[in-house]
Amino acid sequence: MKYIRKKTPLRFFVLFTLLTSLFILVFSGCTREELMFKESRVLMDTYCTITVVGSSKEKAREAIDAGFDEIKKLEVLLNYFSEDSEITSINRAAGIGPVKVSKETLEILEKTSEIFKITEGSFDPTIAPVIKHWKFSKGKSEQSVPSRNDVEQALKLVDYRKVEIDSAASEIMLKEKGMELDLGGIAKGYGADKAIKAIKAKNIKAALVAIAGDIRGYGLSTSGNPWKVGVQNPRPDTVSDKPWEDIFASLELKDSAISTSGDYQRFFIQDGKRFHHILSTKTGSPAETDLVSVSVIAPEGYLSDSLSTAVFILGADKGLSLLKSKGYDGVLVTKDRKVLITDNMKDKIKILNNSYKLLITN
Repeated sequence: MKYIRKKTPLRFFVLFTLLTSLFILVFSGCTREELMFKESRVLMDTYCTITVVGSSKEKAREAIDAGFDEIKKLEVLLNYFSEDSEITSINRAAGIGPVKVSKETLEILEKTSEIFKITEGSFDPTIAPVIKHWKFSKGKSEQSVPSRNDVEQALKLVDYRKVEIDSAASEIMLKEKGMELDLGGIAKGYGADKAIKAIKAKNIKAALVAIAGDIRGYGLSTSGNPWKVGVQNPRPDTVSDKPWEDIFASLELKDSAISTSGDYQRFFIQDGKRFHHILSTKTGSPAETDLVSVSVIAPEGYLSDSLSTAVFILGADKGLSLLKSKGYDGVLVTKDRKVLITDNMKDKIKILNNSYKLLITN
């Protein structure tokens, strides 16, 4: 699953390059009412960028600050690595008793239950004990494949059905000692949702929130068109210090969210085999799939974030069936560079790299 467990250089978290529409300037032909403002900060251990379309610098500043405040709040509550976060408190009390949590933590865990069910367990943040045994650090000396015995023992603790959620009391409990939650595969998308809600409350006509590769937007850019985002090339021909700048496709985003998962984000190659960080909740090993990249477009960020991971694990056929059954859109890239898209995307995506072949599924 898409959980970030080690502090990796920030450049590797950026899965999308924001195109046209993201510069802090007044576009030619725009009126005073069509100013665009952008600011980036480091939160949730990655780059967060908020872009707003507003009538004044003061209103834009207020809205941007409100958005970042929401992301910061979630960083404090949901940080797996912080001794003071609510997630750590829940993990520490596993098998002992329930923990009182905030409305935000309660809400995201309720939403996670929804994703766990519709993905039939492919998305399950209780896989945290398994992730501990895998090391995907950049340095070869720190990369390792764990023993099968260690993985199988950790897998016994993986089951989101053993997370007790008492909504009335706002309490969470992990039933078995040793269980752990890591919400890295849904928290950034959820953070983008909360930031957008705060920005809308400031009467901003349009905005785009990008927390690394999890992006949510609403309204139109100053050009009067939907926001444009680029999808990173999962199989670049050359090694670059800025791999996120190599995009193979661009697409339009309007009043929705997009997230990408891929086997190129954190991986190492050993004996000719690629070991990536998206682990199967059934095997505890890197998911065996026919895909190298999955982008999901959905109404909310928590959906696109979590489902991009689940679809990657499920593979092209099952993944597309899941998206279609829920009415969400996707851009799936196979190992042989075929790009599978849902029907609704055919007029919204542009392939920029001719080594990829676009296929529209029925």
